[in-house]
Amino acid sequence: MYVCSCFGITEEQVKKHAEDGACTPRQIASASKAGTDCGSCVRQIQTLLGRGACPRRELAEQGKQVLARLKDAA
Repeated sequence: MYVCSCFGITEEQVKKHAEDGACTPRQIASASKAGTDCGSCVRQIQTLLGRGACPRRELAEQGKQVLARLKDAA
């Protein structure tokens, strides 16, 4: 099922980006462009990401790169 109609991003792709470390809609947008055009999918992306702890957030706060692999998943 498509989450972002503007760029053809599916729910599976969003989940894959999340597994690879994207914890916020902005990080999903950086990885896939989802949410950067009309913005109507941002709430659905937020729902898919949930409100749980991000396993890589600590690394990001330490200034370490955590989204390097997302370019390959797009």
